Parts: sequence; structure tokens; C-alpha cells
Amino acid sequence: MKAIMQDRYGSPEALEFRDVSTPVPGDDEVLVRVHAAAVNALDWHVMRGDPYLARPMMGLRRPRAKIRGRDFAGRVESVGRNVKRFKAGDEVFGEADGAFAEYVAAPESVVEHKPARLTFEQAAAIPVAGNTALMGLRDLGQVQPGHRVLINGASGGVGTFAVQIAKAFGADVTGVCSTKNVEQTRSLGADRVIDYTRDDFTSGAARYDVIFDLVGNHSLTELRRVLAPGGKVVLSGGGIYRGGSVVGPMALMVTGMVLARFARWVDVLQVVPRADNLTTLGELAEAGKLTPVIDRTYPLSEAATAIHYLETEHARAKVVLTV
Repeated sequence: MKAIMQDRYGSPEALEFRDVSTPVPGDDEVLVRVHAAAVNALDWHVMRGDPYLARPMMGLRRPRAKIRGRDFAGRVESVGRNVKRFKAGDEVFGEADGAFAEYVAAPESVVEHKPARLTFEQAAAIPVAGNTALMGLRDLGQVQPGHRVLINGASGGVGTFAVQIAKAFGADVTGVCSTKNVEQTRSLGADRVIDYTRDDFTSGAARYDVIFDLVGNHSLTELRRVLAPGGKVVLSGGGIYRGGSVVGPMALMVTGMVLARFARWVDVLQVVPRADNLTTLGELAEAGKLTPVIDRTYPLSEAATAIHYLETEHARAKVVLTV
């Protein structure tokens, strides 16, 4: 099969489109013929091996996972002997290492049936970003109807899902984004949109029950200033970051983790892939309450270009590869 391989850390030139052996599913895995795969910030972090502090998890000298990609959607090719929920031919979506390939083997526990309402490209856009938004708002933010929710980074991959999920939960949503993305954010259901190039939400009079920070361009002191009594700041993603550092975007996260041990008003999201979360996201999609937004699509062979675009051009919403 064809796949996007990486044998060393580096620039997009470190990625190679070449032939590799098709994976064989384990007893608890499904083999999926990939039709679409989404690009995430994780892909360019692993591509570069950056920040260096994360290399013990990614691989000290070279990537531990040789095939890039996490998000996928496609059709089940075969299943392991312990798999009960899927059979060959089922349309599915999920999250597993090695998604930038014609086939991926994934544990049954991180795969779900594809919402019929969505295309493969749309379904592939959901797992990492959708799960991040869901866990941040539902599990840590505990968003309830009537809550005032601010999403900093509302036009990005996670942010576009967060706006829609918060609205589905009955919240009053404020999205923060750049000028070019104001209308898109409003079209997703945001009750009000703040253009950060003109206004600083941490200097305003409004107070929020939940601040879901996906950017990290404000200090925790500034965020707390606009937090309502009993409210919570949920951090997912670090500070403004251009690569090449020891800690990179982890600095703000580490600070948040330390503070969260003593303060109830802040928490740091640690995302875990789960099929039941994909079920919830799929149900929202089937109900018309969640529609993935795709900025651009590229063929699998141009994965390096797609990752470079996501890394350098502040892509709106999701970038997807077609296989």
C-alpha cells in the first residue's frame, strides 16, 4: 500500500510517499480502507520532533510511529477475531496512528460507525478535534444551558467544533477569531464574535462561566479577570509558538497543571480517544447540530504540502487528505 512515511525529524521534506506493507489487524482491531484522513497540529509537531521536551513520547531520535496521521474515515476491510461491532464493508471513522495511508489498523475501542449524513472527508475531520472540543466543554467545562461560554480560537480545527457543541448544549457562545473568520464563526452559531485584531476580550466587561482557551495568547491572570464567579478556564493548547524550543506550547499547560492542583477555576484538558465520544459526536452530526468545516483538501501524495499549509497559514477549520 501507499503511505506517508517518516524516518527522521525535520521539515516537510522528511515525509516520503512510498510503498509499505499493508498492516494486519490484531485480534481486537479493524483494518480500514482509508478514504479520507485529516491533518492536525499533532502531525507537524511530530514531523519536526518539536518541542524537544515531548520527544520521550514521540521518539528520542526519530518518530516512534513511522506513518503519519491520526484521523481517518473509510470502509472496514477485515476485522480481528474478537471484534464484535464491525464487519467488512461497514463505513467507519476513528483515530489511530498511521492514518496517512491506504489502510490503517485501529483498535475497535477508537472506531465508530460513520454518520450517514456526512461524507468521508467530513467524518475524517471529526475524531481528534471533535473529541477535544467535546471533552473540554462537557467533561471539564461542564457546560449547561444558559452558560456563557467563550471560545478563544473559534475558527480553528477544534474551535469550529467547540462553537457548535457549546450551542448544542444550550450555551450562550462568544467566539474569538481574526477578521477574516468572523462571518464563518457567526454562521456556526456563535451569539457574538470578537475580532481579536480589534478588541481584547480580557479587557472587556463581559464575564464568562467557561473560557475554552485553544490559543494560549493570554496569561492565566488575564483569563481569570473575565471569569464569572464559580466559572472555569479550560486550557487546550499552549502559547503562541513558532517551533524550535525546548518546551514550546507545553509551558502554559504545565503552569496550568500545577495551578489546577490548588485552584478549581482552571483545568488542563488531557484528551483520550474513545469510541463512545465518537458516538456522541456522530449523533450530533446526524441531528444536524454538528457539521465539520473543511478549509482545503489535498490528495494523500501531497500530505507534506497539507501539513505545511496547516503549520504556516493559520488554516480555517480542518485540512483533509483524500485517499
